[in-house]
Amino acid sequence: MPIYHLKTPLSAEDVARLRVGDTLYISGVVVAARDSAHKRMLEYIERGEKLPVDLRGGVVYHVGPVARRTERGWEVISAGPTTSARMEAFEADVIEKLGVKLVVGKGGMGKRTAEAMKKHVAAYAIFTGGAGVLAAKAIKRVVDVHWLDLGMAEAMWVFEVENFGPLTVMMDSTGRNFYDELREEARRRIPEILNSIEWPRH
Repeated sequence: MPIYHLKTPLSAEDVARLRVGDTLYISGVVVAARDSAHKRMLEYIERGEKLPVDLRGGVVYHVGPVARRTERGWEVISAGPTTSARMEAFEADVIEKLGVKLVVGKGGMGKRTAEAMKKHVAAYAIFTGGAGVLAAKAIKRVVDVHWLDLGMAEAMWVFEVENFGPLTVMMDSTGRNFYDELREEARRRIPEILNSIEWPRH
């Protein structure tokens, strides 16, 4: 599978060539946001207010980082991904209204997000769960943090990253969704598996 090294902001052309199974490394700016930050982003849009970060061509990472404040600013200790399903209610609107081009998390996302990615040329990739320290090493500095009133894990963090990855593309702009394909394959194989079982005779 191809390996891509991309820099933010991502263009539609960058994302359009990505396919399920590709490996990806990101350098530039990544915005960390979980469900509370997603909800607030959309509230800003509804009120016609400008967000503190321009997300056009941006990367949103589903993560609640562990960070500490030092004399030199914030230091991220761990930044492992959060389950992306928590953001399903918001992500399609974030992609459509804010111009996000890549979403990173774990566990996959649903049909509405997949449709938005196809319509607006975006993609979803996973970062390995349980590798929070590895993710933190790719974060060169905390550019800014917004909405700390939501709590450290739920705030919107702006990271400068270098070779953040490896990320694996699981949903692409053609509408493919690895998780849906896996479920469909599992359903298709159920009769075959059942037929192969030697049931006890009574």
